Amino acid sequence: MTDAAAPTPARGPAGAPAPGTSAPGTRAPGTPAPGAPAARGALPPRAADTTPSAPWPLRHLSAKIADYVHRMPSVWVEGQVVQLNRRPGTSVVFLTLRDTDADVSMPVTAHVRVLDAATTPVEEGAHVVLHATPTFWAKRGSLSLQADEIRAVGLGELLARIEHLKRVLAAEGLFDHARKRPLPFLPRVVGLVCGRESKAEHDVVVNARARWPQVEFEIREVAVQGPAAVGEVCRAVAELDADDRVEVIVIARGGGSVEDLLPFSNETLVRTVAACRTPVVSAIGHETDTPLLDLVADHRASTPTDAAKRIVPDVGEERARLGQARTRMRHAIEGLLRREAERLHAVRSRPALARPEALLDVHARHVADLRRSAWRALDVRVAAGAAEVRHLAAQVAALSPAATLERGYAVVQRDDGRVVRSPDDVAPGDRVRVRLARGSLAARVEEPDEGSSAEATGGSARRGARRP
Repeated sequence: MTDAAAPTPARGPAGAPAPGTSAPGTRAPGTPAPGAPAARGALPPRAADTTPSAPWPLRHLSAKIADYVHRMPSVWVEGQVVQLNRRPGTSVVFLTLRDTDADVSMPVTAHVRVLDAATTPVEEGAHVVLHATPTFWAKRGSLSLQADEIRAVGLGELLARIEHLKRVLAAEGLFDHARKRPLPFLPRVVGLVCGRESKAEHDVVVNARARWPQVEFEIREVAVQGPAAVGEVCRAVAELDADDRVEVIVIARGGGSVEDLLPFSNETLVRTVAACRTPVVSAIGHETDTPLLDLVADHRASTPTDAAKRIVPDVGEERARLGQARTRMRHAIEGLLRREAERLHAVRSRPALARPEALLDVHARHVADLRRSAWRALDVRVAAGAAEVRHLAAQVAALSPAATLERGYAVVQRDDGRVVRSPDDVAPGDRVRVRLARGSLAARVEEPDEGSSAEATGGSARRGARRP
């Protein structure tokens, strides 16, 4: 905001000064004349210079704002007409223009001929683009738009914008199949967002409970068309997504025209659904209707009735499937037992199992042959050993001293047991023992005669030579 020497008054609907402002060349009541000092001193030239002791009067601030708004250029504005007031007998039409994505609205005034000049009749709910000048009403402190041209946005242009938004969201990956979540087989609680007392709510609830009577619903009734639809649907979806009991969310509406389904192609609603942690089922419109919500939702149902069939299983069908599964399992087990019994019978009928000892007969015969071979080898070895023993015994007997004695020889021993091998080994008078083949004799050595000494000596020598 700039500080002009004299604020320019705002303009009213007919180009006259706005209420609460002064015409050019006039002063607002209580405003000092140019060059005259203020009653309480000069006003601060800038808003930043104001202080508790030197404030601006409200009229001064209002005049400053009016001057700033007056210097703003005209602008093209897009929005939706949510209120249209055409009073009979007046040349001014009052509208309320609301943003399509946010809860922002502003009053608009226009001449009747401006509204009538629109190529398409402008009614409440119409999407329009208008050329307007901002106008500040200083007395009320309100801002409005004064329109000098209004153009209704055609269906083709709306569809083109939706197609452009579709490409933008697809490029961000919001429609990718990889991010879509599977539906739970049997949800405990189903969240339902639908119109107030709508046919769609009846179709979803009745058909779902007909399929599974125990299913529970958390229902949020909202506006499903018009300027408030986007905000209410987004809040309902966010609330159900925050509820841990809700396992799937259904957004249902019973069809409608393309204009009626525009809220479900709104970017804010599409991004809200994309951010949900809970799987979302879109049941908007009919087979041919494809709003952007159908593309971002985890699953698309052609109708609310189709959505009811998707979110819960049919108890009758599930029981039939269980019966079929049990029958298939029984037949499979019986077939398996039958095949195993046949296989066991085939195994048992084999010769090896019919007469198991037949497998041992060959080994038994082999063992018997080995035993016989072992006994024969042992007998041969024993016989050879016995013959060798007899041969050695004969040799021992032939070389034994006893055999020598049997031939008539004798062994003379002294008392200490030493064998007498020479006459010098004994002295006359010594007692000796003569060992024979059968027994022994005791004897005494005597002095030999002169004549027989040589003979005795020679005999002893001969005996010594014949000892073994």
